[in-house]
Amino acid sequence: MSSPLLADECENASTQAELNSCTAAQYQAADKKLNQTYQSAIKRAAPAQASLLKKAQQTWITLRDSDCAFVSSGVEGGSVQPMVENQCLTDKTNEREAWLASLLQCGEGDVSCPLPPGH
Repeated sequence: MSSPLLADECENASTQAELNSCTAAQYQAADKKLNQTYQSAIKRAAPAQASLLKKAQQTWITLRDSDCAFVSSGVEGGSVQPMVENQCLTDKTNEREAWLASLLQCGEGDVSCPLPPGH
């Protein structure tokens, strides 16, 4: 699993520790963006929907973390493990953020979209 961002932002890293640190920073940035988008979605949701979205998000976090622990298990204990796990977390977090962001773009009358259109 290789993130295109890794090549751009981490190309100057010369040690595994620097790569681990760089990929951790990428994951933190992705997580921050996801949290902002999630908060926007929660604010737009009706109370019952907000409860469902919160439960879905918590379940998704558990799945994401389990998937990435599995993905990085092939290099368990190695110096590359944090980088592999961070890349996985970043990729999955970016995918989730994009999906939530798409829900904020729904048009009037789109019955496949659970959130009301923004104003």
